[in-house]
Amino acid sequence: MTASPHDALIRGLAADLQPVRRLPPPPLRALGWLGAVAAIAVALAVFADMHAVWGRMAAAPDMWLAVLGSTATAVLAGIAAFELSLPDARRAWAWLPLPGAVLWVGASGFGCLRAWVLPETHVAVLDESRDCILFIVALSVPLSALLLMMLRRACPLYPGLTAAIGGLAVAAAAATLLNLFHPYDAAATDLVVHIVAVALVVLANRMLGGRVFAASHFATPM
Repeated sequence: MTASPHDALIRGLAADLQPVRRLPPPPLRALGWLGAVAAIAVALAVFADMHAVWGRMAAAPDMWLAVLGSTATAVLAGIAAFELSLPDARRAWAWLPLPGAVLWVGASGFGCLRAWVLPETHVAVLDESRDCILFIVALSVPLSALLLMMLRRACPLYPGLTAAIGGLAVAAAAATLLNLFHPYDAAATDLVVHIVAVALVVLANRMLGGRVFAASHFATPM
């Protein structure tokens, strides 16, 4: 029996195809990225005064609650970004880091009131707050590069949204690690600077990551 032109076309198209290895589940891939963040944390802790860090956390419950919130935001946003990187992902995954973000911002905002209660607390001046934004942005560069490299393999259907949530994970991780070298109590100026730094990282990832994904895969814009 003579093969039809369609069969010949299908065989021709499939002749050079290579087997595709399935990606690990999104939570497992997120764990890989978070493992890299943890390794950086261990390396930075070598140069930090951990006794002073634990002392600051123990003296003010709002500080460790803020750290807990930023850590939860990094973990949940990381998982959400890897979930969103799948072609069949639902946009609702973008809401996953919301509880951690609410705790992070709420505890940080509450800490701004502590200077009224404890006048001896040391709040960061503008120059000191500038160091915070530099730390967050600088640390976000390698973390973003690693995350985008890992996310692009999954062909996200919404590249901008995926990149933005990934940027939130990166910014939250960097802000968490900042506490190792942040000997200041919360203040309105310091909080605003941190918000600006996080917004810059999210925006940069949204713009750069969206283009990276769109250039490597056919995707539907956010």
